[in-house]
Amino acid sequence: MFIVALALVAVVAAAPVEEPEPIVRSDFEQSPEGSYTYSFETQKGIVRQEEGQVKEALDEENKPHNVVVVRGSYSYPGEDGKPVSITYFADETGFHAEGDSIPKPARR
Repeated sequence: MFIVALALVAVVAAAPVEEPEPIVRSDFEQSPEGSYTYSFETQKGIVRQEEGQVKEALDEENKPHNVVVVRGSYSYPGEDGKPVSITYFADETGFHAEGDSIPKPARR
């Protein structure tokens, strides 16, 4: 059993460690009421930007409460070198994303 444990430790120790992607630009700003903007870009071309705005919405019982409405996008180089882009928003109705790489539901 001890030999098996040593072999397992040796395999884990020999596994390559991926270095984190170097970030070449990063910005973040937040307001006291909860709104924010956020963006970054990596050396290999991964780009993300997002903003959140506080909005009053009604819950299931029609009581007002604050939610953060988020809008953003991200892109990264695809396997063919062409950029893959996704835009999204999230609010009290859920998360919604669009992009050519996201499968579309079949139409009937």
